[in-house]
Amino acid sequence: MDIGVLTVPFGNESLAKTLEYLDGIGVQAVELGCGGNPGDDHLNRATYLDDEDMQAELHSLLEAYDMRVSALATHNNPLHPDDAHAAKSDDELREAIDLAAQFGVETVTCFSGLPAGGPNDEVPNWVTAPWPTDHTEAHEYQWDVAIDYWSDLADYADDKGVDVAIEMHPNMLVYEPHGMRKLRDATNERIGANFDPSHLYWQGIDVTEAIRYLGEDDAIHHFHAKDTKVYEANARTKGVFDMTPYDEQTERSWLFRSVGYGHGEEHWKDVVSTLRMVGYDGALSIEHEDALTSSREGLEKAVDLLQRAVFQTQPGEAYWAE
Repeated sequence: MDIGVLTVPFGNESLAKTLEYLDGIGVQAVELGCGGNPGDDHLNRATYLDDEDMQAELHSLLEAYDMRVSALATHNNPLHPDDAHAAKSDDELREAIDLAAQFGVETVTCFSGLPAGGPNDEVPNWVTAPWPTDHTEAHEYQWDVAIDYWSDLADYADDKGVDVAIEMHPNMLVYEPHGMRKLRDATNERIGANFDPSHLYWQGIDVTEAIRYLGEDDAIHHFHAKDTKVYEANARTKGVFDMTPYDEQTERSWLFRSVGYGHGEEHWKDVVSTLRMVGYDGALSIEHEDALTSSREGLEKAVDLLQRAVFQTQPGEAYWAE
């Protein structure tokens, strides 16, 4: 397991300067945005796709800092009811898979997307309760749309030899582990999780149990190291489905936090240990979205904690059990 960083917070700096900084604080892998919400500041698909010379230059830059690419990131909504939005999102995702295959990156991270609640609706509809029953019917429609799309996308990814890691995210169809398993079971093993615990904490999901649940199916393809703190004084009266803007920190029920500032070091060591138990040995890719600290300070504190949590060696024989 190695420590990585999603480089989006450094989009105003060159990739070379970003890699130099990250190498200096002990980071070993990067997740590079190449479209959608992460943007493409450090990896413009049009520049690198099908261009062996540009890809070779990027390989050389990464090798200079002994840095690997854990994933390419393109988060958007390929299930959007607006045809143009959906087509753009699909192009981004398929081209990211193409680029990953060409560049030797094993994984692309993304969202599941969210359809409308029916064929004539114009906006996505996040359904979170089965009653009134027209919501159940809408949810069934959404899954039909999703399975049709993702079955084809999963075959495309399999042809390219690339895993697709879906971040379980609210306001997306797949936002919790059972939905993740449902989509994987309906498609193929290329479809798995970009396991981001930050969205699970505030839903009340036990993160280590969720790791075990998805790990049973070998369904964790990537991992985001990102924390969340629930502020009970606010949550007790408004709950956790909180529409308060993220920059109104004192009023929110929960905030994204740097690793260790929502849950302590003991918890994160348990997370790392549970990931090892289920066979995950990829990157812990830090995604900084903590509004209470700068990107650099938040990342450095996260790296410091994770360095104490990760194991550098493989376990030996259990001599004590003989």
